Amino acid sequence: MALDWSKLSFNYTKTNTIICSHFKDGEWSSLESSTSDQITINALSGALHYGLEAFEGLKAYRGADGKVRLFRPEENARRLRRSGAYIGLEAPSDTMFIEACCRVVKENIEYLPPYESGATMYIRPFIIGVGGQIGVHLSGESMFIVAAMPIGSYFGKGFEPSRAVLASEHDRAAPMGTGSYKLGGNYAGTVLAGEIAKRQGYSTVLYPDSAERRYVDEFSSANFFGIKGDTYITPESPSILPSITNKSLLELAPTLGLKTERRELLIEELSGFDEMGAVGTAVVISPIGRVDVKPGWEREGGCEAEIIKSYFAGESLAAGAVSLKLYNALTGIQNGTEKDIFNWCLTI
Repeated sequence: MALDWSKLSFNYTKTNTIICSHFKDGEWSSLESSTSDQITINALSGALHYGLEAFEGLKAYRGADGKVRLFRPEENARRLRRSGAYIGLEAPSDTMFIEACCRVVKENIEYLPPYESGATMYIRPFIIGVGGQIGVHLSGESMFIVAAMPIGSYFGKGFEPSRAVLASEHDRAAPMGTGSYKLGGNYAGTVLAGEIAKRQGYSTVLYPDSAERRYVDEFSSANFFGIKGDTYITPESPSILPSITNKSLLELAPTLGLKTERRELLIEELSGFDEMGAVGTAVVISPIGRVDVKPGWEREGGCEAEIIKSYFAGESLAAGAVSLKLYNALTGIQNGTEKDIFNWCLTI
């Protein structure tokens, strides 16, 4: 195996093994390694027909000190159980989840990028309903699978700011729906809009709330944050996925002299931010320099639509100093260059 770490993007790479377990008759089987990334399931599985599927994303980091760390894996384990419970799908315990994540890293250790590369190893744990069924009901049989692969920047720009477009006629999640759970179906509805946005030069789509379309909700696959003066502000909404990275930044920000606010955020407030960004496991922090509003662009098959309004972060598209400060502090903990004052990291 020979990989050019500098050319990694957020794409799938087959590695040595995946880790699997089967839930049936109320019990999980022992964790097993498979050198194949192919699985065999019933063609009438609930995951294929009714979206009975939930997943997680976390990273392994090779630190400056040579140690390998996982960042807050217990939070991912709890979130997977929360998502699974919403659709009646059994999820593994914290212990089983973390054991599988540690094992997949160890078995694919040569795919963990070196510290100096700036790349990381992405870990994808997921649960799927695999029992054959025709009726719309719970799946009593499921699989728990964990895969790992090396990745680079999610948006392909590193820490350079990019543009986002506001979804004017496209909803990510319904009010009181599944938006706050990490289910595959939540992402399916954003794929086409995201592809159209990328063809028009945008890195991502920012979604308003679905009930009133007056408030900022979140991006296609990341939470939103804004910096105003010395305050870190992020939206509060029952439709937003609780990001572990965002949660960590809200805890970390006060140690850097910042205030924090989690509240309803009007779209019009975007024009008052000094800095804006997307935050999540995959992106960590990705600065957003501008958000455009283009009515009807989601339905035009990629054709250009007129920009009727733009919201700018400050006066330029330069990455903000506060965002950079937060990014360095968080990644420093993850990479072992900063003291882990919260005991967030698990050393393998």
